[in-house]
Amino acid sequence: MQDIPVVIVGGGLSGLYAALLLEQKGIAYRLLEARNTLGGRIAVAKCSDAHATNNSTDIDQAESSAAFDLGPSWFWPDYQTQLSTLIESLDLSRFAQFEEGDMMVERAANQSPVRMQGYKSTPPSMRLVGGMATLIDALYARLDASCIMTGQTVKQLNKTSQYIEVQSEDSFGHVTGHVTTFRAQHVLLALPPRLVEGRIVFQPALPQDLSEQWRETATWMAPHAKYVAVYESPFWRDAGFSGAARSAIGPLTEIHDASTLENDGALFGFFGVPAQVRQSVSDTVLKEHCRAQLVRLFGDQASTPKAEYLKDWAQDPLTAMSADASGNGQHAVAPPSKPKTGVWQDCLIGCGSEWSAQFPGYVAGAIDAATVAVQSLPATILRQ
Repeated sequence: MQDIPVVIVGGGLSGLYAALLLEQKGIAYRLLEARNTLGGRIAVAKCSDAHATNNSTDIDQAESSAAFDLGPSWFWPDYQTQLSTLIESLDLSRFAQFEEGDMMVERAANQSPVRMQGYKSTPPSMRLVGGMATLIDALYARLDASCIMTGQTVKQLNKTSQYIEVQSEDSFGHVTGHVTTFRAQHVLLALPPRLVEGRIVFQPALPQDLSEQWRETATWMAPHAKYVAVYESPFWRDAGFSGAARSAIGPLTEIHDASTLENDGALFGFFGVPAQVRQSVSDTVLKEHCRAQLVRLFGDQASTPKAEYLKDWAQDPLTAMSADASGNGQHAVAPPSKPKTGVWQDCLIGCGSEWSAQFPGYVAGAIDAATVAVQSLPATILRQ
């Protein structure tokens, strides 16, 4: 049994940023993350020449590798100013998404792809050098590592008159299934609302209307899958293409240039194939169809990537629930972040990205929701 003022459930961007804010205020906490890595839906594939021919779906951690985002890729500093300021304060380098040149459009299987004038995002979308995971790494480097525990799956929250019992199961340790109980004054839920409602038992139960709202809030990325093909260089640019494409045929419906600032060539696409159908086909077959599509769009050079990565978030149990498989992939409207009545009032608040009123589901939303949650802590916690 461990006593701690604040327990953060979830070690993605919102959880880590909440931890940073708590440390700045001198508030003791423990952060519990179910995965054995931090970052949540922020994940990158790192491709080095040493393993590039393996066409691996694994996430390589080689230090000198080029990084390609498997989760969120972009942010918009012109209107996501809080996130942009944080990135600047962490000394992270950014660059604009490449959008120079024409795009390709596939309208029907019996029609050849059409070359069209491309368009540029307004305001411009930006990427981080080294991928979005550099934001996770930079935050973690500024935190007290002894306060962060991975491989800890929070199973149950019990509210007593004195504190909240947080029951966490060791998922990756030597004693798998071992349960540790933390006694907290306040809990920050740095998870998507649907995961909180579906994976954590509350005793006593949350208010029914709140529980239903959390369960009905779609999780961003949960129905999606991304494919990344890495090449020696961005060859499509030589022919005046931006690397962007739209397709009504698939399997990828939306494709973009994912090359690094150092000109490691890459293309990535979102699958338009429903999650249930993707799960009925092997990754090998899915990759074959993706390569064939890129050849249709950008020519024979696209047939031989030096590495490929496929991340299906719908098959990630720490991201998706069964309800997400049939989701439309749209950003949800933020639900209420905390109970307004009952025993859970003033001791529990959601701070995952979906709870951001401004940017629900976006990277910027994680920063916004975490800020609001920490600012909402009771005065008794802030004085400790």
